[in-house]
Amino acid sequence: MKYQMEQFYKDLKELHIELSDIQISQFITYYELLTEWNSFMNLTAITDFDEVCKKHFIDSISFIKAKEEIFRITGKNPERDVLTVIDVGTGAGFPGIPLKIVFPNLKITLLDSLNKRVNFLNEVIEKLHLEGINAVHGRAEDFARKEDYRNSFDLALSRAVANMSTLSEYCIPFVKIKGLFIPYKSEKISEELAIANNALSILGGVITKQIEYTLPESNYYRNLVIIQKKKDTPKKYPRKAGLPAKEPLT
Repeated sequence: MKYQMEQFYKDLKELHIELSDIQISQFITYYELLTEWNSFMNLTAITDFDEVCKKHFIDSISFIKAKEEIFRITGKNPERDVLTVIDVGTGAGFPGIPLKIVFPNLKITLLDSLNKRVNFLNEVIEKLHLEGINAVHGRAEDFARKEDYRNSFDLALSRAVANMSTLSEYCIPFVKIKGLFIPYKSEKISEELAIANNALSILGGVITKQIEYTLPESNYYRNLVIIQKKKDTPKKYPRKAGLPAKEPLT
């Protein structure tokens, strides 16, 4: 099937991203797998090609707006250092898979609590011939206590729908000292951030920057919050499954 790609190319250009034919083909295959699997399981309410490109693909890779800040804070060299990333509550693979397509040197773990979605992610990884990325079935509350995962990643990312306090408890335990937790938010969050400040302090995180923008040629407001882990998260966090969402830290 042929797709109208002009808007996608324009959006990429606005983000100063140039992709190879192979990378473009990977995005198209990803879209086709997404819509195929979505016909028999719930992956996304957005299925129109242009909307998937804008609201999922471009939204995910708008992470590039934080690139300079990430390398500055972590002290990593963008030319030679590999960043380790965990995408918590990845769902249909956002933002992790689009980031892997665009930035193949990232080493990415996709974590999701639903095994059906993990099966889908593994299919995408195989069909797109992606390397240095794996999908894991489990809850953040459980995996953040595992030795191989806790304090193990340069970056924790999440587009999951949850308040900042809950997301922080899910994600910050995965991050190394000096590493970053970066949630993608789609609303103005001044009040939410103010409420989350104490939770961040408890968990060892500090907000270093907030990047506000709209997606290219749209009025879709977005917000990347850059949170640095300054000290170890106390061992009792995250609390047992369900509690971070039911009783957010205040």
